Amino acid sequence: MSAQFVLDASVALAWCFEDESNAHAMGILERLENEHAVVPALWLLEVGNALLGAERRSRLSQAESIRFLELLRQLPIRVEETPHPRAWGEILSLARAHHLSTYDAAYLDLAMRLAVPLATLDNTLQQAAARCQVTTL
Repeated sequence: MSAQFVLDASVALAWCFEDESNAHAMGILERLENEHAVVPALWLLEVGNALLGAERRSRLSQAESIRFLELLRQLPIRVEETPHPRAWGEILSLARAHHLSTYDAAYLDLAMRLAVPLATLDNTLQQAAARCQVTTL
């Protein structure tokens, strides 16, 4: 399993919520049968926060959140740490240049550093990736 791509939280969360699911997100999930995803460490917190918010709004039960996290743990997803100097250096600069949050810029930066495609449902992030010549899935 050598092919890899950066996985944005927007795609993973679409797997959890029926009203956000779409063919594109499901296609990305199918890719994980033969490829693996790489995520910045903040992905763990971003996904966890979205699930917690869904629980608080009674959109998802705690048991459903736990079950979804177990499913994610079984997927070939590697967590990549972001060095502190990079977070306040290249990532912050990338966010400024492309009008992104630093969170979204972390995904773009990781895809650029690894020279791999980026899987996202975020239109602004897709546009920034195109400007940076990063392929999106």
